[in-house]
Amino acid sequence: MTRGDTQPTQPLPEWAFATAPAPRRRRRLWPWLLAFFVVAGLAVVAWFVGEAVARDLVVRTVREQVITTLALPADQQIDVEVEGAVLPQLIRGTLDDLTISSDAVTIGPLTGDIDVRVQGVPIRGDADLADGSGSVTLDTAQLQALLASLEGFPDGAEVALDAPDVRLSTAFPVFGVDVPVTIAVVPSAVQGDLALTPSSVSVAGAELTADGVRDQFGGLADGVLRTWTVCIAGDLPAGITLTDLAVAGDRLTGSFDVDPAIIRDVALQENGTCA
Repeated sequence: MTRGDTQPTQPLPEWAFATAPAPRRRRRLWPWLLAFFVVAGLAVVAWFVGEAVARDLVVRTVREQVITTLALPADQQIDVEVEGAVLPQLIRGTLDDLTISSDAVTIGPLTGDIDVRVQGVPIRGDADLADGSGSVTLDTAQLQALLASLEGFPDGAEVALDAPDVRLSTAFPVFGVDVPVTIAVVPSAVQGDLALTPSSVSVAGAELTADGVRDQFGGLADGVLRTWTVCIAGDLPAGITLTDLAVAGDRLTGSFDVDPAIIRDVALQENGTCA
């Protein structure tokens, strides 16, 4: 037996049996980021869905009100634009800026393209508008049809738009011969009515005064040398008033004022009257 075999066996130190500490798991950040983006995405979707629903509700409500108030056909195309995000405006109780437009709208004897802009619209109808205005635009054919519907308007008279005037072309029968006559009339709004007032007369190419035409043609001239008036107040809410009328290019445009109290005053929502 060697000397090494006679050495007593020594136990291993405790550190030899110690277990190495488990490595700390690093928390991953991406699941949290993913959750955040999912929630944020859902919030955005919810906002846009809510905004779309709110906008559609406002558009449909306004359209129905316009059709009812103006007694328009149920299928009348009406465009409604609401400026800005609708949800905050509904929460606040006021629509900031609303535009309503429609082509070929018939109001009584008149047919034209309508545009209305109102601002500061209280959605509960318990306050005044901040502002309101509108316009109606007629082309030559629409103005021709309007004037042709007037009692006493010369049969076959042709209408032309020649800014700043409207020109009426007709003829006076004199001893079996038709003498061409052109009357320039100035459009205007008179106490809410559409008015066309003669300003100059051309007979067979010669410029004459109204009195000169009457001297030559007598009663024949009276039918055309008059102010043609069209009342549309009876077909509009009393709170909407025609304030101006002018020719621009190939269109005749009338401007309207909207009474701010029309939202809350039932009397202003009823049709006006013609004198």
